[in-house]
Amino acid sequence: MGKQAKVEAEQTYGVYKEKPALNQYVADLGKQLAAVSGRPNLPWSYEIVEDSSVNAFALPGGPIFVTRGILGHLNSEAELAAVMGHETGHVSARHSANQMSKAQVAQVGLGVGSVLSPTLGSLAQAAGAGLQLLFLKYSRDDETQADELGFRFMTKVGYDPRQMLPLFQMLDGVTKEAGGGKTPEWLETHPDPGNRLQATEQRLKTELKGSPEGMKVAKDKYLQMIDGIAFGDDPRQGYFKGDTFIHPELKFQWTLPQGWQHQNTPAAVAAASPKQDAILQLQAAGKMSPEEAAQKLFSQEGIKQGQPVDVKGAKVARSFQAQTQQGAIEGVAAFISYHDVTYVLLGYGPQGAAATYGNTFLTSMSSFQELKDSAAANVQPARVKIVKIDQPMSVNDFNAKYPSTVKVEKVALVNAVQAGGQIPAGYAKQIVGGTGQQ
Repeated sequence: MGKQAKVEAEQTYGVYKEKPALNQYVADLGKQLAAVSGRPNLPWSYEIVEDSSVNAFALPGGPIFVTRGILGHLNSEAELAAVMGHETGHVSARHSANQMSKAQVAQVGLGVGSVLSPTLGSLAQAAGAGLQLLFLKYSRDDETQADELGFRFMTKVGYDPRQMLPLFQMLDGVTKEAGGGKTPEWLETHPDPGNRLQATEQRLKTELKGSPEGMKVAKDKYLQMIDGIAFGDDPRQGYFKGDTFIHPELKFQWTLPQGWQHQNTPAAVAAASPKQDAILQLQAAGKMSPEEAAQKLFSQEGIKQGQPVDVKGAKVARSFQAQTQQGAIEGVAAFISYHDVTYVLLGYGPQGAAATYGNTFLTSMSSFQELKDSAAANVQPARVKIVKIDQPMSVNDFNAKYPSTVKVEKVALVNAVQAGGQIPAGYAKQIVGGTGQQ
């Protein structure tokens, strides 16, 4: 299940590719932690996923992921070792495997099942059995044990475990920044087991053998490694402007129905109706022709093609019906050739969806068109820029001298200081570029 979930996670989030040296850096640190995990023979892997959330997660059997988003918020190699040590602890203690055996899996998506073959997509890439592992809720005891194991693992490989304290302070800051109403991603899968800061302080007193002075922190090395990393959402991989999805690199735009919840993943763009009883989805089918892509879809067992329908720009567009394990569904499929790539647009839901949403499907599909707005096409992400300061500076003074395109509170958070506090001399983070909205 871990192997299956790893593939689905890579497809859903996308593996980070912009700085190969950073991937290797994370993998090398992971190898050190795996070696002291008590289960060194597992097929461990440590990867960065192209996701802006502040998160990390583990899958049964060894796959561990950290997000690009959490890397931009950490301030030392020791903090990274704490995050990865915690996730290594979940695997080492078989927490995910135990949760699975209790069948405590979240149900994701509409529950109408996957109609399509893996080549042409799945239900917003979020309903695979393996990927449901990402939505497991660990118990309070599991979280405490993972913290204990992470503390032990990072210490064994020479990192200063006191750096768990600024890590938990940062996560607390992310939680407060989200405003209480929205739980950040880390806490959606990592319920807070009470006061983790206090527990870590107690652990430092009782479990640390000898003085931590001289143990590795590697702040400067870490900050230089993440210099230039994208910060926040990367609009080049596609972004929403209202209900319109814009993809600068692929040079197209597509408008979704008003009020539908939408999601962009590397594999597909999908939207669900307000009643959660219909889906619209767009996915690339590669270099095959629209006719070949249609043949591939409609030749699958259980799918019955219906009458042609009118979708602007589509070479092939037809209604269809399909039988799934969850029951019958119906909808519309359109196949558009654009810049030598065939795109498949699907609108579907349970029986009755065609009558309720047919016109909505066709209107949305017909909105697929070339992106002509040069400003939208040339949008760039914000980035972390590492600067060196010779003396301590207040956050406000630092922001005045090295202005960021994010709020000053965010500048304080990513530099691990209070909003009214001082950034110590040395390397510090400035956030440059992007839209300035983060």
